[in-house]
Amino acid sequence: MWKTAGHALAVSVLVGSAGQAASQDSFFDRFDRFDKSRWYISDGWTNGDHQNCWWARNAVDLRDGKLILSLRATQDDERPYVCGEVQTKETYKYGTYEARFRTDRASGVNAAFFTYIGPAHKKPHDEIDVEVLTRDPGRVSFNTFVSGKMHNGKTVPLTPPTDEAFHTYSMIWEPDGIRWYIDGEFLHETEGDILPQNAQKIFLSHWSTDTLTDWMGPFDDPGRTLEMEIDWIAWTAPGEDCQFDGSVLCGLAAAQ
Repeated sequence: MWKTAGHALAVSVLVGSAGQAASQDSFFDRFDRFDKSRWYISDGWTNGDHQNCWWARNAVDLRDGKLILSLRATQDDERPYVCGEVQTKETYKYGTYEARFRTDRASGVNAAFFTYIGPAHKKPHDEIDVEVLTRDPGRVSFNTFVSGKMHNGKTVPLTPPTDEAFHTYSMIWEPDGIRWYIDGEFLHETEGDILPQNAQKIFLSHWSTDTLTDWMGPFDDPGRTLEMEIDWIAWTAPGEDCQFDGSVLCGLAAAQ
């Protein structure tokens, strides 16, 4: 997902179970508790010089049944900002990926829900993205990476903007293509046969930059903690229908 001038940037990863077979068990996580068997918290590094915050365990929290990914200033000269990211320990392939979240509003900040696998796992870089550049929370971007090259990009308007309301973002990945939805509305699909081929981990991330200003805007410290609030996240295995209220699959089944 993180790219500039069409080039992908490094993604933080946990090496381990990503090398195993893809999980086949559907899940729906309300974040009533933090499931350590499912999630790993990125902690103690950055993804490169483009990132001006450090992934930190203390930037990830649960509050009122929501997962909170914070971005805030610290008193540490070496690590002036910390930011939050979680990633699944298992990999997933075809199926329906969904998350309901709200962002903050700030230039130079990226709030994202995406899948990823790459060289750290001895695999090509494959990725499927939903991104909000929160300098303009009234727009949402979709794209894929296949063997490290970006394809299928599109940015769509969204009302109300992501800092004013929770929205449900859905990605249906099938062998012949990927479709993106927001709040059950179909908005984008892949074109052609250049598609991700590898099972991937699921990520939620909230980070900032001082250098990718053409893409994300200049970062201006807002003087407060910025938050990405995730209400829930789910993956539904292929062939399974509506599993919970709010899933895009419920609406698609009703329309048939």
